[in-house]
Amino acid sequence: MDLFSIQTFLLPSILFFFSLYIFFKPKHKTTTTTTTKNGFTIYPIVGTLPEFLLNRHRFLDWTTEILSRTPTNTAVFHRPGKIHGIITANPLNVEHMLKTNFENYPKGPRFIELLEDFLGRGIFNSDGYLWKVQRKTASYEFNTKSLRNFVMDNVMVEAKTRFIPTLEKAALSNRVLDLQDVLERFAFDNICKVAFNVDPGCLGGDGTKGGDFMQAFEKAATLSSARFMYALPIVFKIKKMFKLGSEKMLHKSIMTVHEFADNIIRSRLQERDDKKDEDLLGRFIGDNNSAEFLRDIVISFILAGRDTTSSALTWFFWLLSKNPEVENKILKELKTVRSRTGKNIGENYGFDELREMHYLHAAISEALRLYPPVAVDTKACQEDDVMPDGTFVGKDWFVTYHTYAMGRMENIWGKDWSEFRPDRWIGDGGFEPENPFRFPVFHAGPRMCLGKDMAYIQMKSIAASVIERFKINVQDKNECPEHVLSLTLRTKDGLLVTVKERHADKTNCDV
Repeated sequence: MDLFSIQTFLLPSILFFFSLYIFFKPKHKTTTTTTTKNGFTIYPIVGTLPEFLLNRHRFLDWTTEILSRTPTNTAVFHRPGKIHGIITANPLNVEHMLKTNFENYPKGPRFIELLEDFLGRGIFNSDGYLWKVQRKTASYEFNTKSLRNFVMDNVMVEAKTRFIPTLEKAALSNRVLDLQDVLERFAFDNICKVAFNVDPGCLGGDGTKGGDFMQAFEKAATLSSARFMYALPIVFKIKKMFKLGSEKMLHKSIMTVHEFADNIIRSRLQERDDKKDEDLLGRFIGDNNSAEFLRDIVISFILAGRDTTSSALTWFFWLLSKNPEVENKILKELKTVRSRTGKNIGENYGFDELREMHYLHAAISEALRLYPPVAVDTKACQEDDVMPDGTFVGKDWFVTYHTYAMGRMENIWGKDWSEFRPDRWIGDGGFEPENPFRFPVFHAGPRMCLGKDMAYIQMKSIAASVIERFKINVQDKNECPEHVLSLTLRTKDGLLVTVKERHADKTNCDV
């Protein structure tokens, strides 16, 4: 936090005049504040600003509490700076904005402006023609069997040569390992290979290569996300103009990220005749896009491929450490698959074998329900509208669907929503997927995540390889790790673990 930031001077002034307003307002009037159907308390002039300032450090849990007590799990939110909109955890509203009335809810100028310095106009930060072009090109590539095979082969090689050896070394030395960091490095190497045919070797050697880029990327994502949390939107613009405080750090981090992306693009352009169309970046290079546009694409794919799967697996392993009965069931399922195929522990699982792991799929989905990598997502309303639950949405309002809150709604998941219970996903035929508008972890509608299947392949492959070979002991496992509200849901201080190898001759599945 900047010690002498502009907010330090502006906010006391705003709250001072607000206090004067409340003090001198005629006492016979009883409309000083308004609480909309048990939603956010809205004060005159400043709207929800006082409560926002008190709770922005715990924004996800605060807004979840508010939405859980509203009749339709939707609440109106506004504060100074033309920040006016709704936050919803209602599946009917989510379907309306992501599918039924999709054209009326683009990303919008505010969202794009806040993230443009970092993400540019990549697929996650664009609308209209730019989004459609990127979506069409990426969609073609994601639907090819060759990409699926390439993903499988690459995950297996990376796991066998880098990820598993890292855990083996930790087990032998009995040292404490930051599992979140290891997973992020693994995912970073993997997405660079799959999307750009480049191997940064971030998890290779002593596990410290690429550290500068990793730190810069994380800082850029966190500080870009923090722009949404300013009390007054103009503050970040002034700080950006004069390169003050956090905006100075953000600028420096983005320069490091851009340099890395530019190096990838220069390298690939020089060898474009040899590697044309072999990977996702090659497909975009073949369309003769500008270097700046290609850079935006590179950063978007790194964000999608590194931060989301590593976030999901970090929370998954923490939850698993608290629920040994779930780990036992996964071990039994893996043993059944290996017995049927005749494979030994250490041999890689194929695509069809991973598809047989219904309980593991359910356990990962249950972790995603409680700790979605993208906790909230925001659109902009182009024309006045009314949501299915009757909530009015004005033109230029923001509309946020709260995936984190949706995983905690009793009317969606029942009274046991707080329990980590993979069996809720299991039916007579095995794993049963949930309606994507009740479980929008991978988005839904026309902008549904193209990498969903690839993500599950990666997560199941890594989880299976780790669980059957190692016992992961999380330090302070009974305390929920504090999260960082970045573009993805990371743990603030990593996930510190010790690793113990399971005995190869053990005959039962007890952990």
